[in-house]
Amino acid sequence: MGLATTGDMDKHRSLARALRLSALAGVLLLLVACASSPRREATFKPSDSVLANEPARAPENAVGTANDVLFRAMALVGTPYRWGGNTPSGGFDCSGLVEYIYRNAANMDLPHSSRDMASMNGEKIKRMDDLVSGDLVFFGSGRGISHVGVYVGKGRFVHAPNSGGTVRLDDIDGPYWRDHFEYGKRLLD
Repeated sequence: MGLATTGDMDKHRSLARALRLSALAGVLLLLVACASSPRREATFKPSDSVLANEPARAPENAVGTANDVLFRAMALVGTPYRWGGNTPSGGFDCSGLVEYIYRNAANMDLPHSSRDMASMNGEKIKRMDDLVSGDLVFFGSGRGISHVGVYVGKGRFVHAPNSGGTVRLDDIDGPYWRDHFEYGKRLLD
């Protein structure tokens, strides 16, 4: 058996990426359907997370753009992390991911720094249960903003968490993220 060529490796990577994207398509369709459906009341047990039971919502005047942001964010899940990265082929760090998503899905240029993004004009969202799809979510540890992601609805956000990892979808109400959530920022309106 011969050695794989660079072309063969590229084909395998492309196939793997296509399979990841098709698997995400089902999730995306569900999230989009939830984002466009009217808000519904639900009954909760006290132990339930309110965020997990909320339908995905989008800014009232920017539903289409919010859906574009959501699709772009979800399609990048699985992309490798790379410090300073801002392209799917080169990998992403947290701010590079958000910058790429907004540039390509919302035609907005954002700075390549989570701290600079946090200081942009936009509605500040202090409560996690007030977030809607497309909002930026900022995290820190008391010394300022250190991480950013994109809220996609249903209590989840997409982000590039750390070196050696990949872009992923996480629960914003998970122990680490809940404890380090600073605020959201609504740039779409």
